Order: sequence, then C-alpha cells, then structure tokens
Amino acid sequence: MRLSSLLLIALLASLAAGCAPASEPTTDDGPPTIQPANWPVTSGGLAIDSDIEARIDALMAQMSVEEMVAQTIQADLTTVTPEDVRTYRLGSILNGGNSDPYGDIRAPAETWLALADSFYEASMDTTGGRLAIPLLWGTDAVHGHNNIVGATVFPHNIGLGAARNAELMEQIGAITAREVRVTGMDWTFAPTLAVVRDDRWGRTYEGYAEHPEVVAAYAPAVVRGLQGELGSDTFLQGEKLIATAKHFMGDGGTLGGVDQGDNLSSEADFRDIHGAGYPPAIEAGVQTVMASFSSWHGTKMHGYEALLNDVLKERMGFNGFVVGDWNGHGQVSDCTTTSCPAALNAGLDMYMAPDSWEELYENTLAQAQSGEIPRARLEDAVRRILRVKFRAGLFEAPRPSERLLGGDLSVLGAPEHLAVARQAVRESLVLLKNANGVLPLQPGQRVLVTGEAADDIGQQSGGWTLTWQGTNTTNADFPNGQSIWGGLQEAITAIGGTAVLSADGSYAQTPDVAVVVFGEEPYAEFIGDREDVDYPLDDGLTLLRTYREAGIPTVAVFLSGRALWMNPELNASEAFVAAFLPGSQGAGVADVLVAGPDGAPRHDFTGTLSYSWPRTAVQTPLNRDDPAYDPLFAYGFGLTYADDGSLAVLSEESGLEAESGGEGVFFAAGETGTRTLETRGEGVTITAVDRDAQEDSRQFTWSGTNPASVVITGEATDYAREANGELGLGIQYRLDALPEGTVTLFVEDAAGTRGTLDLTALLDGAETGTWGTVAFMLRCFPDVDPASLTTVFGLEADAPFTVSISDVRLVPNEGQVLCPTS
Repeated sequence: MRLSSLLLIALLASLAAGCAPASEPTTDDGPPTIQPANWPVTSGGLAIDSDIEARIDALMAQMSVEEMVAQTIQADLTTVTPEDVRTYRLGSILNGGNSDPYGDIRAPAETWLALADSFYEASMDTTGGRLAIPLLWGTDAVHGHNNIVGATVFPHNIGLGAARNAELMEQIGAITAREVRVTGMDWTFAPTLAVVRDDRWGRTYEGYAEHPEVVAAYAPAVVRGLQGELGSDTFLQGEKLIATAKHFMGDGGTLGGVDQGDNLSSEADFRDIHGAGYPPAIEAGVQTVMASFSSWHGTKMHGYEALLNDVLKERMGFNGFVVGDWNGHGQVSDCTTTSCPAALNAGLDMYMAPDSWEELYENTLAQAQSGEIPRARLEDAVRRILRVKFRAGLFEAPRPSERLLGGDLSVLGAPEHLAVARQAVRESLVLLKNANGVLPLQPGQRVLVTGEAADDIGQQSGGWTLTWQGTNTTNADFPNGQSIWGGLQEAITAIGGTAVLSADGSYAQTPDVAVVVFGEEPYAEFIGDREDVDYPLDDGLTLLRTYREAGIPTVAVFLSGRALWMNPELNASEAFVAAFLPGSQGAGVADVLVAGPDGAPRHDFTGTLSYSWPRTAVQTPLNRDDPAYDPLFAYGFGLTYADDGSLAVLSEESGLEAESGGEGVFFAAGETGTRTLETRGEGVTITAVDRDAQEDSRQFTWSGTNPASVVITGEATDYAREANGELGLGIQYRLDALPEGTVTLFVEDAAGTRGTLDLTALLDGAETGTWGTVAFMLRCFPDVDPASLTTVFGLEADAPFTVSISDVRLVPNEGQVLCPTS
C-alpha cells in the first residue's frame, strides 16, 4: 500500500473522529471533562465468544481471590523465578529493556526458550490443588525481536514512517511474530501508536510520524502482521502473537516533549491526533492496550477512569485487557509502586510491577478482600486477562519449546527476513541534498568511508537493541547483521571501485568521494529527552569541513532518532542522507547510495519525511498544519535522483541563546552547574586536581579529626521517574588513600530524610591510584523520596581517607550491580 491508499485510510479515520488536527496548547486552563459521546465507536475487534465466556465462568468459579489477584500482577524476569510463579500463581512476566536470562544480554535463544518452558511448567503445576492457568510472557519486540542475539533488527519506527508502506509494515509484524515464537514468548509490547508532536521527546523514534494519517494507517497493518487477520483460522494461533497498542494515550504530545509528562491538548486534539491509531488497531483485533506514563491535564493515564473505562472499553468497545507500564501505577495520585487500588479501579487490568510485584500482590489482595477494590472490578479484570489467554489458545498449547517454531533457530535472521529488513532500510532513507550529482556513487571510484558510526551496527540500530539503551554492544553481537561500512564495501567493490575504511578520517591516497557516517549515540525513553533540537556534536562536521577544504566531495549519512538542526553539516556536504536508525541491515543503505555497473541507480530514494525538519535548533514543536508553519524541509519532503538536489547556503545561526545543560549531570570538569559542592564538618578539605584537563577533578581528604561530609546539593528536584527507570548515580573516582574507618554514600530529600549506603566493605583492600567507575541505583536509597531530592550526592567519612572524583551524573543501568553493598 503506497501513499495514496495510506492517506485514504487516514482520512477515513480522521473523519470518523470528526475533526482535523490542530495545534496543542502550551498552558493548562484546568482539567477538561471527557465527553465519551464525542469519541469514535468501533466494533470492538474480536467479538465476544460465548463458548470462551462459558469456559471463563467455569474457571473463575474455582478461583480463590488470591488466584484472581495473581492474574493481575506482572513481574520482571530479573526479580521473579519459576518457583515464584508456582507459589504465587502470577498471571504474567516480562523481560524489560535490560532483563535477560541470568543477567546475560548475549544469552542464546536456547536459554531463553528453556526459561520459557520453566515458567510455563510452573504456571501449569496443579500440585496441592492449584489451578493450571498458563502464564503470559511479554517482551519489547519493538523493531524485530531486538532482545535476542541473531534476530532480525528492523529500522525503528521513525524510518518506517518515512517509507509510507503499510504492506511492508504487515510483513515486518509477521516476521517479528515468527522470530519471537522461536524463543517461547507469547506477547509483544508493540506497536507504538504515539503521534509525536515535539522532537525533543526521547521516544520520538518510536513514533511513525508527527501526523495521525501515517499512524492510523500503520496501526491495523502491524496488528495484522503480529496477530494475524481477524476472523482467519490463524488469528493469534501458530506463528502469531498477542500485540499491544501503546501507550494509551497522548504520550507523544507532552508539554516540552518531556517523557512521562503532561499533555495539555484540547479533547478534540487529544482524540483526533493522539488517539488516531487506537480505533483502527481495535478494529484489527488488538488484544492488549498499554496505559501511558503520561498525564492529560495533570491526571495520570494509569488512573484515568474516564479514558481507560468510559472511552476505551465502553465507547470503543475494547474487550481485551489493559496493562500498565513499568511501575506506572506508582505515579497515580495517592499511590505507590506497591499499593495502588486506584489504578485497578480506574480500568487497569494488569499491573506491570517489575520489582514491586510481591508487596503489590499482598496489598492488592488485602484491598480486594476489604472491598476497597470491588469484587466486580477484580472479576472483570481477571475475565479480560483470561479471555485473551483463551483466545490465544494458551490453555491448549503445549510447553513453548513444543509449539510451532519453538526452538527452530533457522527462523532467527532467516534470509527471507533479512531481505525484508534490507528493503525497509532502502525505503526509509530520505535524501535531503544531492548537489552536483555526487550520488549515486559511481563504478571505479575510490571511496573513503569514515565517521564514528560507519562500522557500528549497534549505533545504527539505536535504543531497545539487546539492551534498554542500545549501548554496550559490538558488531559480534549481530551475527546476521551488517554495518553500513560492510554494505558499502560490498557494493562499491562489486562495481570495480575501491572502498577504504578510516576510523580517524585520514587517508593515504586522496579519495574521489568521502562518505561520513555519524549521528546520535543510542538512547531510550527519558534518557533521550532534550532541551532543543540541536545536534550538539561536531564529529561529522569536522570531517565534512576537512574534506571540503581538500576539494573532496562528501556524502553525509546521518543516524538519528529525530529530525535535528543540521545546517552546518548540510552546508559542508554535497549530499545529505537522513538514515534515521536503520537496524541491522546496513546493505540497504548501499543499495540506494551505490550505482549499478552501468552507473545508473540500482534503487532510487523513495522515503519522505514523516517529521518536519527544523530551520533552527529551537524550532519545536514543529508540525504540519501548525500556524505559520515554516520548516527547513516540510513533512513529506524527500528528493529522488531525478530531482535537482542543490541547496542554497543555509544560515548557521542556531537560535540558541546559550549552550544547553544536562540536569542529570551533577559534577563534571570541576563544575556543578545549578548545584553546589560543599563540605559539612571541619574534617575534610577539597583540592583541585588534574585528570584529562587542568583542574577538571576534585580531591577530597578527610583528616579523621571529626566525621565530615562532601555534598552536591541544591533545590529539591523530582527524580522519581529516574528512580523508577533504574537510573543510577554514576561516579568516576580514584582512590588515593584507603579509608581507615567508615565511609558512607548518601542522598537527602526535602524533608531531611537521608538514604545511606555503607561503602566500607566495598572499599576494603581496593586498588589505589587508578581511575574507575561505579554506579549505585537510585532505588538503593529506599527511605528517601526521589520526587524531592536536595542532596544528590553525599560522601561521609569518620577517619582518614582520600579520594578524587571527576564526574558524578545519572546513568542508565546497563548491567551494573543494582545495590553493590546490600
């Protein structure tokens, strides 16, 4: 389905909603009242089956309240065991972004499958009179089965939106389902249906487009690919999975693009823009909907009854179940991660409680027994969960390894799957400039390929790739992948050219053309939130300008999860390709950039922008149909080889008044930003020392005369989101003299509560004189309120001790020990 058909579907969806898109407000005039009658009605997707309902009735008649509550709890792989499932009868588990079997991000598929068998068998154990209710295992297979070594990794959604090809989306969904089935999971948390209105958001690349037309057209296609055609014999069976429409809703329209923030749209815009993907997804039979972390006019989605129940379930007729996001229920007013009856009462059916599940289970059970959670609401939630399990045939299915495709390793990264991924790469590329016909690269040319991302499959794949942030990977982790360099080398050599890879950009022989591959480092979720849309690095720019000065034509291949201000790079290059995050098949880039033996293009550019490209670094939000819409490259822009690819010299005034800071950086290069480095007590001194630059670090020396502290402190700041997301306090340090007494790391909140970790045992006998890094998760300090931290770093000693510190900042947990001293 190409653009004309896609637009027709989107137009029909917009008409059904009753209003054209408009701009979101930037101030909150108070919480509006939801009018469910103004929202679209759907068929509800898969109709209620009386036979299944009778089976549910019979099963629920045997279930205790303990077993019912257990069905509403989902635990994470890192905190739950098969024995826990056997004991508590949990309804579901998931593997989050950094959750892998036994902590191994490179665990082979066989290990995943064996673990799936173990969890399944635990859920089906009937000893002691237990009921056999099969477990659901959910996974974030968001651009292929991206947690598994050897799986096909597709472009992220921002690139797929540029392809404008719904049939391709259905193919990608079907391939993803097949590969997930190999490792024994039943359920993927995809597709993301966010309509992204502010590119500062760290999840921009997870959205297909800034306009609802693309999202509304893609939603049913992806759902069909993952779950099968509604009404067919293969729906949810065999090679198919349970899909999730997420995140309901408005996550792409928060004020300032802040992840987990507040959407202040009018109800009409909220429905017609941010809700556009849900009616077609429900019509296609999507079985689960995930609630968003975000709020609408101050009310968190996890506790928004008018939307979860009155709109989604009643008006739209959704009869599957609503699952929460990672401890998202804990953000509901008057809730914690371990107690939140308000979320279930509002229409949430399954809590995603990765590390809070055990205490949450106990509290929810008590609330169900007391009537705080009405029996009818609990039974409705359990019925919905069981309905999906029955529909998916889980009660009849054998253990995962004995199901269709279970353990068939030939399916992972199968050649026909890689071919579709390569096609997706080709169709996702957008050509923004091609002066002097430098592209396509011609037969016989000597081509220098450089840039820090040229030979890095992990960087070209982005976040949500083997790890949550997509970092700490090597090319060896992608046995079925190929870097952009690998693809270019293969294609250039095939037409008689010479390809040279240069890590530092140098060359012994002057090339005919230089291809510079560079871009954003991988990130996920709020780690990627930005204050502007500037590209802050000069890595690619320096190379492009160097080659231009040497008279060497240049091609910029830019990797990013969003449209960014790139005027200096556009000026410095002859050709500029927005490649977004193409995934594991780098040859798809070469398919379009490198000519055939006759010099003609093998494949033309077909991708067009699904996000408007900014004219300045502060031009955001920037969306089609905005008043005074004036992008550098408009939504839908994309050159082909037939077009004049020249571009006038662009202004290099960014519009930024000052360099953006990082609120998660507490101490770097000797500076503390908006916070203060100070001492408490008279027994410690601070001295400037050198690490990488003059006086870029500080040495702290305790005399031992009195207990004393050094602290980084300031105004109370809300770090609840970061604590929930498993961020840690990362410290780069050098031990200069081992402690002779007790050393304590601490943080403090606005109420004066101190959370502490005793580091004495950790430092005992440690190596001195070398720099190292350690990270302590924010949730290692459970006594403090992370929503009001004042002291973000404190170090106290009561005896002689000397340590130098060069950097203190928030860092994502990529496999570090969570609480090293506990």
